[in-house]
Amino acid sequence: MITVGYYAAAEDAAGTARERLHTDATTIGELAREVCERHGEPLASIVTVSSFLIGEETTRDPLASIDGVSVIDILPPFAGG
Repeated sequence: MITVGYYAAAEDAAGTARERLHTDATTIGELAREVCERHGEPLASIVTVSSFLIGEETTRDPLASIDGVSVIDILPPFAGG
């Protein structure tokens, strides 16, 4: 079970700020594919340019491990920062 947080445009596209998912994903890339399939194209176009917050580390590496992680936040590019 993993909690995915969606921020800014990702929240609008997903229709929720947070959701809990049962997943077998072990990498960011696998999880990204899963949430894109779940929510469709509006979210997929945002996820492809987003960063992922795992604990206190931000990554864009699709091979980054999420083993043992309970919360991941999807952070689309923000204006001004």
